[in-house]
Amino acid sequence: MDGRQTILQMKYARLIDGISRQQNISREEAMDRFYHSDTFQMIQSGIADLHCRSDKYLIDEFCLEWKYRALDKTI
Repeated sequence: MDGRQTILQMKYARLIDGISRQQNISREEAMDRFYHSDTFQMIQSGIADLHCRSDKYLIDEFCLEWKYRALDKTI
């Protein structure tokens, strides 16, 4: 694994921990949701240099995405 991937993996771990705390869910559930999110795909793809954004910003973006997904399912 190269240095960039190592740094991203460390960032993902922090994001998953933050999502777990903010959503009051287990880390396993947070990990599953995160790795199946559009937010993860955009970070992984390098879109808009999201990996440079703060952990708080990305956690908030993920939570917004998850909220909108839940709304879409109810419509």
